[in-house]
Amino acid sequence: MTTTLPQLGGRDHRIDAFRGIALLMIFVNHVPGNAFENLTSRNFGFSDAAEAFVLMSGIAVGLAYARPFRAGEYLKGCLSVWRRAGTLYVAHMVCTAIAIGILAAGVVFLDTIDVLARVNFTPLLEQPLRTMVGLPLLTHQLGYLNILPMYAALLVISPVYILIGLWNRLGLIAVAIVVWVLAGAFRINLPNFPLPGGWFFNPVSWQLIYAIGIAGGLAMIHKRRLLGYHGWLFSACLAYLGFSLLWVQMEMGSLPFQPYLPFYIGGMDKTFLALPRLLHVLALTYVLTNLPAASRLLAGPAFHAIRLIGQHGLAVFTVGTVLSIALQVLRARFDTSMVEDAALLTGGILVQYGIARFIVASSERKRTVRDGANIGEPAVAGSIARRA
Repeated sequence: MTTTLPQLGGRDHRIDAFRGIALLMIFVNHVPGNAFENLTSRNFGFSDAAEAFVLMSGIAVGLAYARPFRAGEYLKGCLSVWRRAGTLYVAHMVCTAIAIGILAAGVVFLDTIDVLARVNFTPLLEQPLRTMVGLPLLTHQLGYLNILPMYAALLVISPVYILIGLWNRLGLIAVAIVVWVLAGAFRINLPNFPLPGGWFFNPVSWQLIYAIGIAGGLAMIHKRRLLGYHGWLFSACLAYLGFSLLWVQMEMGSLPFQPYLPFYIGGMDKTFLALPRLLHVLALTYVLTNLPAASRLLAGPAFHAIRLIGQHGLAVFTVGTVLSIALQVLRARFDTSMVEDAALLTGGILVQYGIARFIVASSERKRTVRDGANIGEPAVAGSIARRA
């Protein structure tokens, strides 16, 4: 049993579709308390949409930024990746500013002060100057706004990982595993300020799943797969997914061997990307990418909108983040029914889809203008006349 790397317009449609699905599930999960969050992936296994998003992002980085490094243009490659990291930083700061405004407006006009503790807003009230120092340094992050800082930090180190991966993809994964083990064993994390502790999404741990993604993306450049199909491995992954599903659905709590193993190997800690979570998302990815029916489904018209959302992940994610904060404020003030939650979430998803469509339309208009300028008006007129 083998699968190809199906593509649409030069892109692997599975990456766009999986990332689009992950973005929508993150949006739903970021509006806590709604009935529909029970349908997202975190209720059917040990991992959730965040792991899938970071894995897909690593694959995309491996595909998108390897070319200058392969050509020996290291400075150009580094600047390209770091510009993207800067874009993420700006997007995060804009989201944070808008979210602060929404949360403040909620308190002033809707008396939703209870939301502030949930989203880590209270330090702005208790230690305003120190917290305002921490916000641009990324050492203080509002709740539900902590994925982009982790992703930006991972982009900063991406040139090193791409170079290692171009030398040896398995070597890259080995290096990332060592870093992950050290982070868990010695509780290595980036610091918070002004509060104690570290980042909720610890980049020193999450770099492992990101590095696996980069290695996969580098393999895809050569029309290869990081790991081919093996019947025994496929069966083992299915068994692990089934075990994870039953464990979560039956709410069985900690794994039986957890007390005898380090917390990042036997537990479910999200900050340090515990092993059961990592293995779950990798098993799920392996199974789905080795099912030809799944690849055909993701390539079909039913997933066109999802793919479009995945292609423009940053814009969709930032808009979805702001919308989720607004919905949290509204739901804290007004008791919403399941039907009302469905309407609110559907409206938010449609807005995100509209943003993706707008970006596509804007790009097409710019391309048309640029092409027209390149060939000149007489040539355009002649082309129109010939078609007529």
